[in-house]
Amino acid sequence: MKKQRFGIDIDGTITDPATFIPYINKHFNKSLTIDDITEYDLSSVLGISAENFWKWMKVHEPTIYKKAVLATGARQVLKEWKELHELFYISARAKVHHDITLEWFHQLAIPYDHLELLGKHDKLAAVKKHKLDIFFEDKHDNACDIAEECAIPVILMNTPYNQGLVPKGVIRVNNWTEAKEIINQFYN
Repeated sequence: MKKQRFGIDIDGTITDPATFIPYINKHFNKSLTIDDITEYDLSSVLGISAENFWKWMKVHEPTIYKKAVLATGARQVLKEWKELHELFYISARAKVHHDITLEWFHQLAIPYDHLELLGKHDKLAAVKKHKLDIFFEDKHDNACDIAEECAIPVILMNTPYNQGLVPKGVIRVNNWTEAKEIINQFYN
């Protein structure tokens, strides 16, 4: 069987989607849960300007990324897939966080073939450049754009903030066990 190239987002996909919440709650004196995060844009959820939110993020990103919680089941599934497929992580994280991200991967023993931090949410060029066969994402519009523009399946990790309608080719899953079941249907 030919090795497939899996494109995988990091934040909210292999990390627990609630990873940011304790930091937000502490700094902004909130008591939010993942169920309260119904929009990807956290500035609107917090009732602050995007500019103020990104100022906060710039200060706190390194700590959040160093201590990010891995999504349940992700490591085991990714280890199994590494034996059969190529794992390309494509993230909107800024390039300045490459070393922190790589250290986190090593610390948590997350297998990878390639790690690319784009510094922007538009992943279409990277998906095409690496000739990915499937993509794993948590951001609704990214999932839809990749499925439609690149004509590949996209596994969308189901969260309260990505509940919009999805086109054919986007498959919602609730966890990494379900993602593995979908992949088994595609590639076994």
